Amino acid sequence: MQRKIKTTVKGGPTIDGAGVHLIRVLGRDTVEEFDPLLMLDSFDTTNYDDYKGGFPEHPHRGIETISYIWKGGMTHKDSMGNEDTVGDGEVQWMTAGSGIMHSETIPKSDRLLGVQLWLNLPAKDKMTSPDYKAIKREDVKEIPFDGGKIRLLAGTYKDEKGYQSKYLPLDYYDIQLEPNKSITIETDEDRSIALFTLIGDVKVGGEEVEEKTAVKLTQGDSVEIEALDNNAQVLFMSSTKLEEPVVWGGPIVMNTHKQMQEATMDLHLGTFVKEKMDIE
Repeated sequence: MQRKIKTTVKGGPTIDGAGVHLIRVLGRDTVEEFDPLLMLDSFDTTNYDDYKGGFPEHPHRGIETISYIWKGGMTHKDSMGNEDTVGDGEVQWMTAGSGIMHSETIPKSDRLLGVQLWLNLPAKDKMTSPDYKAIKREDVKEIPFDGGKIRLLAGTYKDEKGYQSKYLPLDYYDIQLEPNKSITIETDEDRSIALFTLIGDVKVGGEEVEEKTAVKLTQGDSVEIEALDNNAQVLFMSSTKLEEPVVWGGPIVMNTHKQMQEATMDLHLGTFVKEKMDIE
């Protein structure tokens, strides 16, 4: 049975960090429907003033943040001692786990285009060790098909394997389509699948979807994605639903109010970061 569109979310403009202009597509109101995806922010601008302030140091706990930069760059620095910059077509994957402090600065570029995704951590892994992984261009397999290609950002596509998530399975593709071309992706019926139209309008299961729109799909064993009269890029995100309680407080996402209170107290006492970089 082919998957169709169940829910459509357009999102709206907001300002975060030190004055960064973005479109918040998924958030608190979509947690249950898009489980285990918590948040999806979209960046698309040629104006440096929209992002020059970046995101100064701030805490995270209980989630993973996954930033895909199609155009432009992003520099990550954290309390574990990691410092790294990704550019065109690369991914930053940060596991906040038990607690991390990090910042993101954004160098000036002709165009900043990409998304940041928040992936929930299962209850049993909320307090896992923080980690950081950069998925560079050479790590991203490009799989051609008639009318386009798939960039395998993470997970598995048919017999091809990319970076594998440690806590929740996540198949994450950048599907690039030529005008009026289509692709049918076979899917596991049990997976929770969402799409985001990064560039261009498309049809999903025969229904038109505008650029910069997220859709949640119905259950099924395949989905057809078709470009209209222009090139299109669609982000495909497939994982498993957690169906666990979510208590969300700013950059921290836990399962209970008690856990949230403990996180707030840790921030107040300066004990938020449980694991720090080794100093020899």
